[in-house]
Amino acid sequence: MIMIRNIKREIEVKESEDGSPTLFVPELDEHYHSTKGALTESMHVFINAGLLCNDAHQLRILEIGFGTGLNAFLTAKYAYGKDVFYHGLEKYPLEMSVINQLISCDLYNDIEKEQFRELHQSAWGESYLWRPHFNMLKQEVDLLTVTLLGDYDLVFFDAFAPDKQPEMWSLDVFSKLFSALKPGGVLTTYCAKGEVRRTMMACGFAVERLPGPPGKRQMMRATKPM
Repeated sequence: MIMIRNIKREIEVKESEDGSPTLFVPELDEHYHSTKGALTESMHVFINAGLLCNDAHQLRILEIGFGTGLNAFLTAKYAYGKDVFYHGLEKYPLEMSVINQLISCDLYNDIEKEQFRELHQSAWGESYLWRPHFNMLKQEVDLLTVTLLGDYDLVFFDAFAPDKQPEMWSLDVFSKLFSALKPGGVLTTYCAKGEVRRTMMACGFAVERLPGPPGKRQMMRATKPM
């Protein structure tokens, strides 16, 4: 475990059970990813249950909680030639010292490590062609106050847990995301709490519970009706 002081909060780098790194925030007593497997969780919740279920050639993706950039990295890796616009929102961007610790493990080869650095070194608030056919826009903003671009095909909802950040799981937030999605658009999240499901449904989402990643019995996928 390595302790790093980010500009905005103290962070610890830890190894999860599948060998991939995650971050722990003592202030919130919360991890960025599942301790049962950071990479495994991201693949299960956002790639397999989200990205790979959409057969459109062009995709607009919104991520709530850009964090370590793992979901963006995996999206670029598994997009299979799709034209992707990826919009990541993050209130507390990570310092490069944290990123360098995250990618120091043997999980990533030298090319992937450099790609991760490019991902995080790109300017905030500016559209950037990070990989071929993969445009990125990162914004250092608060979801509660930002105006969304809209017309998204997918939303990766990766905020901290409801008991840590209850304001992020509110009716107002999910109504905002519902409006920003295209008809038929999908939101995926690791959370499967009944209260969250009912809040999503109150906004108009059709919600289904799916088998969860290791350590979680279920996750949720919400669809905006056509």
